[in-house]
Amino acid sequence: MLISLPEIFLVLLAISAGSALFLLCPKVPLSFVRLHVGITVLPPIVALIALLFTNETMIYGPLRLDSLSWLLALFVLTIGFIVQRYSVRYLLGDRSYRNYFALLTITTTANAGVWLSNDLRLLLVCWGITLLGLILLLGLKKESSVARNAAKQTGRLFALGWLILLGAVIFVTQATGHWQLSLVLSKSSLTQLDVWERTCINLMLILAVIIPAAQWPFQRWLLDSVMAPTPVSAVMHAGIVNAGGIILTRFSPLFSGDMAHIVLLLLSSVSVITGTGMMLVHVDYKRQLVGSTIAQMGFMLIQCALGAYLAAIIHAVLHGLFKSTLFLHSGSVLHHHKEPASGSNQPSSLIWTVAGGIVSLLVAMGLWLSSPREGYQVISALTLGWSVLLAWTQLGAFGSGRLTRITGLSFFAGAAIVYRLVHDAFYGVLQHSIPKGIQTPEPAAILFLMILLGGSAAGVWLARHRSSAAYAVIYLWLVRLGEPQNHLVESHPKYLAQSFFRGGHLR
Repeated sequence: MLISLPEIFLVLLAISAGSALFLLCPKVPLSFVRLHVGITVLPPIVALIALLFTNETMIYGPLRLDSLSWLLALFVLTIGFIVQRYSVRYLLGDRSYRNYFALLTITTTANAGVWLSNDLRLLLVCWGITLLGLILLLGLKKESSVARNAAKQTGRLFALGWLILLGAVIFVTQATGHWQLSLVLSKSSLTQLDVWERTCINLMLILAVIIPAAQWPFQRWLLDSVMAPTPVSAVMHAGIVNAGGIILTRFSPLFSGDMAHIVLLLLSSVSVITGTGMMLVHVDYKRQLVGSTIAQMGFMLIQCALGAYLAAIIHAVLHGLFKSTLFLHSGSVLHHHKEPASGSNQPSSLIWTVAGGIVSLLVAMGLWLSSPREGYQVISALTLGWSVLLAWTQLGAFGSGRLTRITGLSFFAGAAIVYRLVHDAFYGVLQHSIPKGIQTPEPAAILFLMILLGGSAAGVWLARHRSSAAYAVIYLWLVRLGEPQNHLVESHPKYLAQSFFRGGHLR
């Protein structure tokens, strides 16, 4: 009897988790770590094969196996393997060396289980293990008071988010009579829900996802997590923080036409503004990355609020790969001060800026004319046109010299081609896995358009009036918003001295 791909995948996943637990045994030599890391690469290989060669949706016991499930499992487990391979030498000599690898494996395995789950009870268990694993990773250095305090604060918020998700699941299962997500989201089940019931469930889901996504006003835990080791930050920003958009995508039929989108849109928009501001005003590189993540997750949830779930999934995956790479390279980052270019080329810059405006307008019109006339497509066209104008301005218009501009515009053209290829590849893989026909309330699209235009106008005004009182107030507020709390800062960690000198002799 032939073994199916799901069975092979589950067996390898179990072996990987068992290897992590075996590593905790003190008698196991540390050299086993390399073998363990080699084992963790096997499940994502099988997930990749399944993603490439299976297109149908399969209900396998409590699991739902479709292209989206395989893609997310591949993504999370691959990030886990890369980070663990990086950690083999990076964390060598750490007291918690074994525990790091065991917890990293269990956390990423449970996270993959969330996206494979069709039974909501299994989803809750796997998500709870994922959050617990992250809390334990943050507080693994028990001798550090900063790590303990950060883990406690994160644990309280994660517990609140998990309990709210539990409440939402119990609410929807009692109303529909099903625990299987595929049955909960069927048309017959959704018609049993009154409007107020759907709104309450959606608001609970929104609150449950914005906490781990570090959205306003719950962004503090992510800012305080900068004390975590670099591999932990890479996994956290790549595979856990972006879970909010994925959870909302799985529950997307429940959101169709519901006004809860507006609440999500408002909270996410505030997060984009504050996250971007913190990224711009802080000088600490890790805090800059955290601010960027808050803003990016806000934009991903805005895409969900506007019904663009495919775009949200693409955003989540690409952001995870990009941000994990930045964190793993954070130790080798050097900031170089660059003198501003002279104003001798202003006429030329004006011509290039006008040309960029024309190009961005043509791109926006092209996207709008080639897409269905839906509310999100208008916003998408405007956002893409604005992004093209910004990229053109930075890479071409304000470049110093012809060679610099040619290089910048060549990079711009290459990035546009890569973006199109990646978008088409994701669309080809996920077009049958993500629900279509999701209705977004028109007020949500109009509200986002007002926020986009108002935010852009305010940003331009502040950039041109840096000596104004408003600029100073906003700048100082953003600095204060991103500063660490007193009990999460330790200028001279005592545990390092205690571990350096032990028993009157140098260790």
